[in-house]
Amino acid sequence: MARIKNVELPNNKKTYIGLTHIYGIGQATAKDICLNAKVDENKKIGELSNEEIAALRSEIDKHLVEGELRREVQTNIKNKMEINSYQGVRHKKGLPVRGQRTSRNAKTRKGKVVANKKKATK
Repeated sequence: MARIKNVELPNNKKTYIGLTHIYGIGQATAKDICLNAKVDENKKIGELSNEEIAALRSEIDKHLVEGELRREVQTNIKNKMEINSYQGVRHKKGLPVRGQRTSRNAKTRKGKVVANKKKATK
């Protein structure tokens, strides 16, 4: 198994699909990385040579991925909460941030409601 940015990539997947296991890399970015690193995107990760893996690592280092990206996203959310922007207020309240309806959906953001729970009577 190839290990890039502390992520184990699956051996049986194509290179561009395997790279998507890294947080911050989608299929389009993975194809660009393979193209710039001069690695065949349809080759399985288990078949890659050490030189090809090193080329992929150096190309991925140019992108903001994994811990750095997660840290930046969390910093942006905290900043929005501090300045009391609309999105920050929605984050504080635990509601959907991007304009979704809340009257019928948003169960994952609002929390599950237990249906037909009766109070204990004496």
